[in-house]
Amino acid sequence: MAAEEHGMTTEDMLRANAANWDARTPVHVASEFYGLDGSRTAEDWFAPFEWEDLGPLRDRRVLHLQCHLGTETQAFAERGALRTVGLDFSAASVAQARRLAAEAGRRVEFVLADVHDAQQVLRGQEFDVVYTGKGALCYLPDLLRWARIVQELLRPGGMLYLVEFHPILNSLGPVPRPGEDGLLLRHDYLAGRGAIRGDSPYTYTDGPALAGATTSYEWRHGVGEIFTALTAAGLRPDLLRETDLLPWKRFGSMEPAEGGWWRLPESQPRIPLMFALRAVRPA
Repeated sequence: MAAEEHGMTTEDMLRANAANWDARTPVHVASEFYGLDGSRTAEDWFAPFEWEDLGPLRDRRVLHLQCHLGTETQAFAERGALRTVGLDFSAASVAQARRLAAEAGRRVEFVLADVHDAQQVLRGQEFDVVYTGKGALCYLPDLLRWARIVQELLRPGGMLYLVEFHPILNSLGPVPRPGEDGLLLRHDYLAGRGAIRGDSPYTYTDGPALAGATTSYEWRHGVGEIFTALTAAGLRPDLLRETDLLPWKRFGSMEPAEGGWWRLPESQPRIPLMFALRAVRPA
């Protein structure tokens, strides 16, 4: 359904999403899912292949777009990044990310801004690595605009590393209820029919209902659209992975896998649940 059919502009939807993430933040901070009591570490959120793809980070400047609580952002500082910056549009998330990093004694900067304003807010700074993913791209209405922003944020020779839930996983819809068959297509794989409106009092973690701002909007983007947007912006993809791993047990039938991650059992179809794409700004 297109934006005008919702009776809202794209800007209205982006503001609604920021309010929704403000409402989610206190639930996420207290949740077992994020394990901020020390039961999970920053490293837990990275697939086994990510550090190999990223390479050494020492003395590199890293920007994490749409960073939420900064749970992954802190890992870049741990691995010796010269400078680590996280950016998010949720004021509540940024406040918590700053608190968590300070309590952990890690030097991480967190910036409050919509990703579309990143270059302006960061005053034209350039980074060696731009990292983003795991539930970020679905909140972007225009991938070509986003890709151009990423290109401007990278120094010549710098790289984007994107790790995202696969569009097939997004097409399966929300987390299935007990007894439901999770491997049924419920949403579009491809873009073209505008935002999908969601209205739920609960977020994806354990915990109580949200205290208001329950509406959010998501846009679908296929792998082909993502790849094409990056190349159109002047970035050169040099790696594309698809994996059947997930960082949490989305489907009841999933079994433990390496690194504390999860995958579907052998009796289920083997499908990609996440993908990773690396692209370089030519020197």
